[in-house]
Amino acid sequence: MLRSLRTAALGMSAQQLNIDIISNNLANVNTNGYKKTKLEFQDLLYETLNVGNSEKSEGFEKPAEIQIGLGNRAVSTYRSFSQGEIEQTGNPLDVAINGRGFFQVQKPDGTIAYSRDGAFRVNADGNIVNGSGYLLYPEIVIPENASSIKIDKNGVIYVLYEDQAEPEEIGQIELAMFMNPAGLKPIGENLFVETDASGSPVFGTPGEEGFGELHQGYLEKSNVDVVQEMINLIVAQRAYEVNSRVVRTADEILRMTNALKR
Repeated sequence: MLRSLRTAALGMSAQQLNIDIISNNLANVNTNGYKKTKLEFQDLLYETLNVGNSEKSEGFEKPAEIQIGLGNRAVSTYRSFSQGEIEQTGNPLDVAINGRGFFQVQKPDGTIAYSRDGAFRVNADGNIVNGSGYLLYPEIVIPENASSIKIDKNGVIYVLYEDQAEPEEIGQIELAMFMNPAGLKPIGENLFVETDASGSPVFGTPGEEGFGELHQGYLEKSNVDVVQEMINLIVAQRAYEVNSRVVRTADEILRMTNALKR
């Protein structure tokens, strides 16, 4: 009976983690470029009480074993990098990736991080930066006297000056792509860093060699499906309730067993 208590307790713990993951998805439903995560489970070892085919009686063999599982555990969180909804903003420095790829930003320590959040701004020095003030990499500087900015689908940036009729090219947005983007490590601030699981980045031009195209004046929103997450939440809650009922049932049976000696 103690086995059932431990198994049910493990089930409750796993569903608690599942609810934590779902709540984080729902909290980030309006986060630019957020990618939803899903908790993955594995069953634990099985205790074999009677081995099949181990005893023969009059030429017959037992067809199956008697095994009892010992519960489950959470093993990993899988992050889905499916395309989020692209929403028009009208801001010339808002850029959405339609397809594969990540923007590159340079952190203050010089390391490169990767993001799907294309909400860029211009700082006091004219550099294009993200919402946290990290530089877009490769670095691009907007001239002080530029009257307008244009970014085409291939990431080429043009500026127009008041005394010129034709725009002037000033830089190129470069994207990074990974063999296994689900292996990237999230570090907050809508950023990811590479890991051994993700593999090394491959760099390229938007719209070419499998990279997504850029859309100026748009932002990619979160790919969280609120309805699906609510369904997942209900399922997790019911699973937690059932496991807690197993704990109560096992406790009642133990109480009745202890009362037999009275």
